[in-house]
Amino acid sequence: MPHRLGQRATDERGFTLIELLVVILIIGILAAIAIPSFLNQTAKAYDASAKEVARTTETTADTISTDNGGGFGSISVANLNMYEITLFTSSAQAGNNAFVYSATGNTNSYVVTSQAYHTDTLFSIVDNSGVISRYCGPGTGNPEHATVWTPPAANTPTTTGTGVGTITNSGYTGGGCVAGAW
Repeated sequence: MPHRLGQRATDERGFTLIELLVVILIIGILAAIAIPSFLNQTAKAYDASAKEVARTTETTADTISTDNGGGFGSISVANLNMYEITLFTSSAQAGNNAFVYSATGNTNSYVVTSQAYHTDTLFSIVDNSGVISRYCGPGTGNPEHATVWTPPAANTPTTTGTGVGTITNSGYTGGGCVAGAW
């Protein structure tokens, strides 16, 4: 009987220190790979919110145009907010949400821009006589780039000759913005 108890004790001795260190090392490597991916998802979520605001702003701008005989001259941030009260018009009003950064229009074109919370990325939708273009770039508080991207102005040709506006930092890639477009 004592021999059986001695055999059982040697069979249940547990893991060695080397085995435990190898398991901890593997967990550390997996964490080093996974954590940056999870952090990037947060930036994408903030940018997705700003894209939704830009899209809502675009629809509201089209509504304003319909009410004004097809012209976009009365498009402004304040006018957009009058038509769609759920659109935040400043970072103070938005809190931890995206907001309408700017909105301009003239007879046959308009530009609406939203800003993402935390990443400060700007997302613009441009309607130039029915041709829709989407641009994006870093905003004023974006820590990733020193160059501040300027949203395009209504009815101004781009440097490439397509769409509206000038993109000063078209190579920007971050969150939901890839090479200056979305």
